[in-house]
Amino acid sequence: MKNRGRRGGPPRIPRRAIAVAGGALIACGAVGASMMPGALAEPSAMPAVRDFLIAWQVGNYEAAAARTTGADKEEVADALARVRQQLDAASLRLSLGTEVEGSDVDQIVKKGDEADARFTVKIDLGENGQPWEYPGLMHLRRVGGEWKVVWSPSIINTKLKPGQRLAVVTEVPKRAPITDTRGRPVLREVGAYNVGVYPGQLADPQKTLEQLAKQAKMDGGRRLDAERLLGRVRSAPPQDFLPLLTLQVPAHNALVRRLNAIPGLQLRQIRAPIAPAYAPELIGELGPATADRLQQVGAPYQPGDTIGVSGIQLLQQRRLAGTPTVRVVAQDETGKNTEELRSWPGQEPKGVQTTLDPAYQARADFTLRALPYPASMVVVRPSTGEVLAVSNHGTNGENRAFEGHYPPGLTFGIVSAEALFSQAGLDDGTKTTCPGTVTVGGKTFANRAGGEGSLANAFAASCKTSLAQLSGKLDAQALVREAAQFGIGKDWGLIVPAFTGSVPTPANDGEKAATMVGESGVEVSPLAMALVAAAAQNGTWKPPYVLKDQDITKTVQAPAPQSLQSESIASLKRVLNRTATRGNAKSARVSGDVVGVAALATYVRGGDNKTVSWFVGSAGDRAFAIAVEGRVNTAKLAAKFLTGHS
Repeated sequence: MKNRGRRGGPPRIPRRAIAVAGGALIACGAVGASMMPGALAEPSAMPAVRDFLIAWQVGNYEAAAARTTGADKEEVADALARVRQQLDAASLRLSLGTEVEGSDVDQIVKKGDEADARFTVKIDLGENGQPWEYPGLMHLRRVGGEWKVVWSPSIINTKLKPGQRLAVVTEVPKRAPITDTRGRPVLREVGAYNVGVYPGQLADPQKTLEQLAKQAKMDGGRRLDAERLLGRVRSAPPQDFLPLLTLQVPAHNALVRRLNAIPGLQLRQIRAPIAPAYAPELIGELGPATADRLQQVGAPYQPGDTIGVSGIQLLQQRRLAGTPTVRVVAQDETGKNTEELRSWPGQEPKGVQTTLDPAYQARADFTLRALPYPASMVVVRPSTGEVLAVSNHGTNGENRAFEGHYPPGLTFGIVSAEALFSQAGLDDGTKTTCPGTVTVGGKTFANRAGGEGSLANAFAASCKTSLAQLSGKLDAQALVREAAQFGIGKDWGLIVPAFTGSVPTPANDGEKAATMVGESGVEVSPLAMALVAAAAQNGTWKPPYVLKDQDITKTVQAPAPQSLQSESIASLKRVLNRTATRGNAKSARVSGDVVGVAALATYVRGGDNKTVSWFVGSAGDRAFAIAVEGRVNTAKLAAKFLTGHS
């Protein structure tokens, strides 16, 4: 609640306290009593000015009113008290004197029983986001030997007339669009309600807004701040509709019904482009500015404003929304005869263009749509690193395509094979065996026995024991170094949150063998593995990006592309080609350029046994990774994506 003196604010301040507090005012340049030799001191107007300004500043409005000539002291006190409310001011400071450029102006000019005093008003508009400083002028008259402030609304502001009030007009610009790689909006138009009030029509603003805040409990326990909403309502023009909340339907139908029963609330049905057409976990959602969200986005956004609450909508809130133009006006209660006193222009919104390709996005969504398990998929362009599609299915709003933590299993064999080729001198034709079981460093690995053959054939057959045996060709740091060459565990400089992966340094031979096959604490996200597939296809690992706007991307430091050895990449491509033509990824081979690997990884998390099915591969200048939290044939899913049909 705002200070209202004895109407709920601080108690009346003793005169002695006022005199002490008045030191700051006198420091601005006191005018003492006029003295003539041999004459008695003439009473000064300074104490009256000082006491009035101090009482007004500290919220002792009745004391301030008592220093005036106003016939109705309660009306004067109310007028002074309403200044803070009408501006939703965080603070109001008053000082004697003003600065007029190029001249020295006396603070108090006296002429007989009349005087004029100049002072300065400094108001912090708080959530309206701007400081406001302006010169004030009051007229004084000596009545019965005592100086009194001649009351007029112009004391509050020199342009304020009788019957007028102050108000803050906030003009919010239309939010700029988020677009795909072709420049087309990625938001779709949906039905919604604007919930708001006509401030001048509220019988009990505080009660109405407390009921609104109580009913409008947001996801995660977030609530609107009723007190801050009250300040916003009191400062708004009383005759204008003030939107406080935007609710999408049918998702918020129940809340709409509850709010419709609150006296004073107005609900306006609208249609607006506010819902993501696809990739909602990346694009993000819009929602009301609750207290905790305001801490993230900061001023000048206010309680109830529709702001980005997740994804790109949140991360690029200031760019997409711009900032409002704020105007302080004087107006009568009908809203007519409005005069602008001060304005602060806002910033125009700017659009954000993503790298998402709607054709690939539609295919990715189609690929995962019918799965009975949570699943994620990422498609990237190997030649550039741009993300073409991000799809999440059944992930409860989480962007697991970017932020999921999964063991890669034998898909990590892409990294391990590249390490053997570049650091141990092997190639795809190196002879190896595929025993049913093998023990390395006390750790046993098992799979279906496959006999002797080339490394490419062993990889195609998902031969875990072959890679485990070959771990002896590499030192403990080799896999960590190779993973870093593929961007795993590196800072990608991505504008949105993403898990880049983790490869712990093996402590012994058993852990090293387990790391070779994507176990022993190795974790990746689908995006990380899509980038691995992209590097294998292109020969150079390139950092990912999802936004095309250069003025945004230049604000982050992306790592340089990392070229892999051409000879080892040639062997790796032959390995992945063999896997797609004769091995575990054969079902994905719908065209001659499809390469990749399918794998199944089991792990324990939170005491529960879990499974993730992978496909990691590429087709031309498209690399992609699919992760499904259940047992499925991911090679067939890859074919579904590539062909666009089941």
